[in-house]
Amino acid sequence: MPAQRRNRDNHEAVRIEAHTELIAGRPDVWALLVEPEHLADWWPAYASIRPDRRGLAEGARWQVVRGGSIGLLRRPESVGTLVITAVEPEHRFAWHDVQQRFTAELLLEPATDGMTRATLTIDSAGLRAVAEGLRPLPKHALARLHALCQTAATL
Repeated sequence: MPAQRRNRDNHEAVRIEAHTELIAGRPDVWALLVEPEHLADWWPAYASIRPDRRGLAEGARWQVVRGGSIGLLRRPESVGTLVITAVEPEHRFAWHDVQQRFTAELLLEPATDGMTRATLTIDSAGLRAVAEGLRPLPKHALARLHALCQTAATL
């Protein structure tokens, strides 16, 4: 169940978190993440990514085209902006979705047998998390990232 707290605007905030083990080492997982276009391959809400010239770097602003699903506060296939807020190679990648007003953070940690433990967290206002359909995203995103890593491992 998501943790709830008050954010700076005194609205209830929610933290949604999911975990999985990826069938790849951190360097291999990171190799997928450093290519900005791959975010749309594993983040279910984004259909495509257009990174700025900085690529995966703190402060970079990427344009996203959202998927076809409808949200209470957004149109399908609408265009938005992400701001990359943290990049720690082979360990941490975080961004803020400006229009949907959530922050996502992916942490990578070593696991047994050369695998990688991935933790994906979304922080958002509680009402917005419901309206935008954010609650299932971390679990779905990690399932898609797991499938990408497994596919890469079989090549």
